[in-house]
Amino acid sequence: MPESSTRSVPDVSGVLAAAVKALGGQERAGQIEMAQQVSRAFDDGQHLLVQAGTGTGKSLAYLVPSLLHHDRVVVATATLALQHQLVERDIPRLVDAIGDQVDASYAVLKGRSNYACLHRIREGVPDEQGALVDVPTGSMAEKVLELRAWAEKESEGSGTGERDNAPRHTDREWRQVAVSHRECLGAAKCPFGAECFAERAREKAQASHLIITNHSLLAIDAIEGVPMIPEYDAVVIDEAHELTARVTQAATDELAVGDVERAARRSQRWVEDSSADSLAEAADSLAEAIEATSPGRIEHVGDQLAEALALVRDAARTCLSSFPKEAPGADGGDAGRTQAKGMVQDVFANAERMAADLESDVLWLNEARDRIPARLHVAPLQVWGPMRDKLLSDKTVVFTSATLMLGGDFNAVATSLGLKPTEREAPSRSGDVLPWRGIDVGSPFDYGQQAILYVARHLPPPGRDGLVKSQLDEICELVDAAGGRTLGLFSSRRAAEAAAEVVRERLPHLTTLAQGDAQLPELAKQFVEDPHTCLFGTLSLWQGLDVPGETCQLVLIDRIPFPRPDDPLMSARQRAADKAGGNGFMQVAATHAALLMAQGAGRLIRTTTDRGVVAVLDPRLATARYGSFLKASLPPMWTTTDPALVRNALARLAAG
Repeated sequence: MPESSTRSVPDVSGVLAAAVKALGGQERAGQIEMAQQVSRAFDDGQHLLVQAGTGTGKSLAYLVPSLLHHDRVVVATATLALQHQLVERDIPRLVDAIGDQVDASYAVLKGRSNYACLHRIREGVPDEQGALVDVPTGSMAEKVLELRAWAEKESEGSGTGERDNAPRHTDREWRQVAVSHRECLGAAKCPFGAECFAERAREKAQASHLIITNHSLLAIDAIEGVPMIPEYDAVVIDEAHELTARVTQAATDELAVGDVERAARRSQRWVEDSSADSLAEAADSLAEAIEATSPGRIEHVGDQLAEALALVRDAARTCLSSFPKEAPGADGGDAGRTQAKGMVQDVFANAERMAADLESDVLWLNEARDRIPARLHVAPLQVWGPMRDKLLSDKTVVFTSATLMLGGDFNAVATSLGLKPTEREAPSRSGDVLPWRGIDVGSPFDYGQQAILYVARHLPPPGRDGLVKSQLDEICELVDAAGGRTLGLFSSRRAAEAAAEVVRERLPHLTTLAQGDAQLPELAKQFVEDPHTCLFGTLSLWQGLDVPGETCQLVLIDRIPFPRPDDPLMSARQRAADKAGGNGFMQVAATHAALLMAQGAGRLIRTTTDRGVVAVLDPRLATARYGSFLKASLPPMWTTTDPALVRNALARLAAG
């Protein structure tokens, strides 16, 4: 870890003011308060939840105290877009402004598969039999050769070899030039270890004061216990509303028959006994068991599936022990052998976890469709326990997002993260008590003046059969009044496409785009360039799309985004909350919906000059008992149920 400076630490407010001035910005009260509170959290070791509205300047508000802190700080983001913003824009500009006052060293750290692998590029990729193939063939050969040339150029200079900087490519093409952590030979055995991009990144991180990473890598390091990040004192988790989903994702495993078959096939070349054949036979048993299992959540593993999983587990264990040990003093490692063993190790670990049938896990089978085979999935029933025990008990954590207060307070989010409402403002850590504070530093926006929340109370509650005529009529009337300028957030791809089709037919003078018509960046570009455009889509549009100005003056939400009743993980979590004496619907389904609605509504007002309407076509927001909880989770917009008033407001905005 970098040595702590013995000189006096500059005042966080003064350094922030100098940074804002140097960057040509304006001081904001919320930003100053947040920076002071983050600095205080680092000093006193209390966890902090900070709700900071769009436009607050929260990245500077946590970066300044992070650079001033006496020990290493990790910043973890959920999205690549924010990571890029921090690394390519915010941190370099901040370092230029105040680098002489602080230890301004910083590094980016990602999972190994995000870096090109020079061994795979120079020695070749194992084929289905495990033999190394030097030159790729087929339709993707040209792209793989382009990626290889790019990686070599990166290695000759000071390039990072990161996937984000590579020429455009698909996941399949990238796999030809990268490896997972299980496939990696290790720096000591790899002939190119001294040049390794991933190792270079780790070395830089080891020498840096500030490390930028992502939620998943943080979860693997802190919660899964796999050392990925150099020792650090505190962590700032930006986009914290996504943390539990990302931690769940990192702790979810999958197993399909094809995985077992490939592991058996790759092993044939390396094991001399019949253990690879036994693994292949276990794959056949698993195929029969999956065929006999209904898709959806598997509450109790039946005998046939239990036996098949145990068979796969035991066969994989035997196969692993049959791999020959590497000869002492062997020069380098064998990539084909390492990859084959890694595949068997994955099969073993996943089958073992699934066969254990733990109460702390949820197991389900997805339905095979469109050439996608059926797969078993296993995920943790909850992640707040591991986060509490393995992250919050050991480090000081600052959570920040524009949406952390659901239902008007921090309790729902704090509980999901492993913090108890009874521990808020506790004087100090003692025993199991993890003290925390929650602050809302506000927003520079005047939502009461800039935005209208319209609830279409007169419409029928949404049903299972998709959008009905009255809802489609309402959509067309609102879009027509707005003259386009509409972002439609729908609960399903089918609903988005149905709405887009009707709007195209009835309002041909407008351009209507639907998710799936092109890649999302291209759709967003079209949406921004022509205000007389509508963009309709699903989940990926609810979060992260930033379209300030007259491009977006109407945000449509077709229905309250509760999780699907057949969602195996959400339904299991809801039932567990009920069983524990809580209200599963409010703790799981309503909290999930509130978070998404807050994120969706947040697409409307992105600057102090934006104006517009958030239109919710689900009357339950006004009529159901839980509606007040959901509304309290949204920005404080002026609210109405009058459709004529809203159409007139949109028409006035469209007229300029």
